[in-house]
Amino acid sequence: MIEGRHPKDRLKMSKFKLDALLDITLSINANLPTTELLRKYESILRDDLGIGKILLFKYGEQWEPLLNSGFPESLKESVDVENDLLCFREIQTEVVQKHFRAVDFIIPVLHNNEPSAYVLIGDIDEEGEGMSPLIKHLNFIQTISGIIVVAIENQRLFRESLRQEALRRELELAARMQMMLIPDNTRLPSEHLIRARGFYYPHYEVGGDYYDFMQLSESIAGFCIADVSGKGMSAALLMSNFQASLRALFTAGANLEELIRTLNTLVVTNSAGERFITLFLARYNTETRELEYVNAAHNPPVIINTRTGQSSLLRQSCVGVGMLDDIPCVRTETLTLRNPTKIICYTDGLSELKDEGGRDYGIAPLVKHFPNRKPLSENINSLIMDIDISSNNQRLFDDVSILAIEIP
Repeated sequence: MIEGRHPKDRLKMSKFKLDALLDITLSINANLPTTELLRKYESILRDDLGIGKILLFKYGEQWEPLLNSGFPESLKESVDVENDLLCFREIQTEVVQKHFRAVDFIIPVLHNNEPSAYVLIGDIDEEGEGMSPLIKHLNFIQTISGIIVVAIENQRLFRESLRQEALRRELELAARMQMMLIPDNTRLPSEHLIRARGFYYPHYEVGGDYYDFMQLSESIAGFCIADVSGKGMSAALLMSNFQASLRALFTAGANLEELIRTLNTLVVTNSAGERFITLFLARYNTETRELEYVNAAHNPPVIINTRTGQSSLLRQSCVGVGMLDDIPCVRTETLTLRNPTKIICYTDGLSELKDEGGRDYGIAPLVKHFPNRKPLSENINSLIMDIDISSNNQRLFDDVSILAIEIP
C-alpha cells in the first residue's frame, strides 16, 4: 500500500495512517494481549507498507527481541543492542555496518530522550536509483512503534505490580502467621516461681528467629531460642516446621540428648542439608530449682545472679541442628539456681549489631541493663531504647530476638 505520487494516493496514505493509529489505540484501550498488539503492528508494517523484514528490540528490565518477522534467527541472536545500537539516536537510512548487511533502516524509539526500542527494517521495495518510497514513512513507523512499545511495557509493569502485590500480601500473611508462633508477652508467665518476657524485631517481613516458653508440667517449664541460617521465606518455613516438631516432642520427661538428635534428623531431611538451626533449649524445675539445658551452637545466653550482679555464659555444648547428618556428641548441662537469677537468651541480630564506632555490641547491653531487681519488661525496654532497635537504625542487619527468664 505504499503511496504513489498522485495527490489521491497521498490522501489515501494519510487516511491509512490515521486509521492505523486509531486501530492500535483502540486495541490498547481494549487491553488486548501483547501477542495481538504485535500481530496488528506486524500486519501494518508488512501487509500495508510492504516491509519484508522486521526486527523489534525493546527495553524492559533488559534489552530483548520482541518481534522477528522475516529476518534469520541468527541476526536476532547476534545483535548486542548495547554495543551495536545504542549509538543511534536518529533514524539511520544508510546502514553500512557489516553486522547489519540485510538491514535497510534502523529506527530508534526514544522515551524521555533515552532509547526504549529499536526497529530494524529490511527487504523493502525500491524505486528509481535505490530510493525507497518507504523513506517518507519512517517517522510514522517510529511513532506507531513507540505507541506499541509503551503499551507493551505498561502491560508488563502492570503484571509485575500485580505479582508484587500478591507477593506483598503473601509476605504479610506469612509475617502474621510467624508472629503467632512467637508467644505474646501476655501469654508468658509473670508469677512468683518463674517469669518470662520476650522481644522480637524482624528485619524483613518474615524472619528466621524463634523463641518459645512451654509449661511442660505443673512444676517443669521449658524455654528455647533458635535462629535459622539464611533469610527469607524458606528460612521462615523451616523454622515454622521446626517449632511444630519441637512443641510435639519437648515434654517434661524427654531426654534432651535424644530430642536434639531427633530434631537434627528432621532439619536435615526438611532442608536437604542446605540450612541449619542454632538452638538453646532449657528445662527448669521450680521445685528443685534445677536448670537443664543444651546449647546447640547458639549465642551463649547470659545468666545473672541478681543478688550479686555477677554474670556468666551458658556456652555451646554441641553443633547446630542440621549442620551434620549425625551429631557426634550432645552434652547436656545442669545447674542448680540457688539465688535469684535472670537468664537472657538472644540471637546474633543483637550481639552482632554495630555501635556508632562500627564495633559489635556483643553482650555488653545485656550486662548493662539486666543485673538488677527491675522487672524484665523494664530491662528490655531500656535496652531497646539504649541501642535503638527500630526502623530508624540503619545499622540493623538481622532479626533481633530476646527471651528473658527470671527465677525469683
